[in-house]
Amino acid sequence: MPTGPVAAAPLGACEGTVATFDDPRGLGTVITATGITYPFHCANIADGSRSIEVGAGVRWQVVPGRLGRWEASDIRSSERNPQR
Repeated sequence: MPTGPVAAAPLGACEGTVATFDDPRGLGTVITATGITYPFHCANIADGSRSIEVGAGVRWQVVPGRLGRWEASDIRSSERNPQR
C-alpha cells in the first residue's frame, strides 16, 4: 500500500486515479490530486467487473469503512465515454 496522508476528508464525492490494485485479493487504493489515499475492495467497483486497471481515472464516494477509516465506494470511470 502506498504511504501518504491519511484520508481525512468529509463524506462526499472525490476524483483521482487508481493507485494500486491486487487482483487476487481484490484490494486496492485510489488517490486524489492532493495525495490523499482511500482503500477499497473490488465489490465497490460500480460496474460490477470486480477488476480495475492501475492508473485509470475514477470518481468515487467517500464512506465510513471498516477499522475506523474512510474508504472509497461506488467507484466509476471518470472518462466521458468509457469503453468496455
